[in-house]
Amino acid sequence: MKILIVEDDEKVGSFLSRGLKAEGYLTLLLDSGAGIFDVLSQFEPDVIVLDRMLPQTDGLTLCQQLRSQKVSARILILSALSEVDERVKGLRAGADDYLGKPFHFEELLARIEALGNRMAAGERTRQLTVADLQLDLDSMTAQRAGTTLTLTAKELGILELLMSNSGKVYSRERILTNVWGLNEDPLTNIVDVYMARLRKKIDDPYPIKLLHTRRGLGYCLQE
Repeated sequence: MKILIVEDDEKVGSFLSRGLKAEGYLTLLLDSGAGIFDVLSQFEPDVIVLDRMLPQTDGLTLCQQLRSQKVSARILILSALSEVDERVKGLRAGADDYLGKPFHFEELLARIEALGNRMAAGERTRQLTVADLQLDLDSMTAQRAGTTLTLTAKELGILELLMSNSGKVYSRERILTNVWGLNEDPLTNIVDVYMARLRKKIDDPYPIKLLHTRRGLGYCLQE
């Protein structure tokens, strides 16, 4: 995905740009909203990370302008104003998501991934396949080698996340944020417990293993 970052704080903007590039995203950084429409016609971002407190034109007004011009990119507003009513204002202005400052970078990544998945929902196939493992996204049913698997809602959520990004390693924290919507683990090993359950169902009965543990990094699913 291509991500346009609009952030006037030089340190924050540089941190976001470097961090997202390290995750494989193509980024472009602006320090204000000036000239953004000229940039959009050339860069064509999938996601815009937009600071609310900008010079000249504030982030909410800019968000409204982008929507009035039918800009289809997903918009994630970053703001130190994180109270409920402020978040509501941001969403009503046309933002797809709103994240308060300070924030954990892992949560920002999870939210960007969620926006990307939402953006591609109308384009992607409604069935995910990795080797002989299949997941139907409409019925949320899974099969391996033609055998239907009995999975819980959370197990299906983990499976969808890993199959949608086959080969990509997800840390426990990112799985927790994507599937449980939590930033901190209420239990010390809830992700590991669910991974063990999922492995028993999708891997143990079969000679080819698909769910892999990357020690110190997390989990991935690939052939």
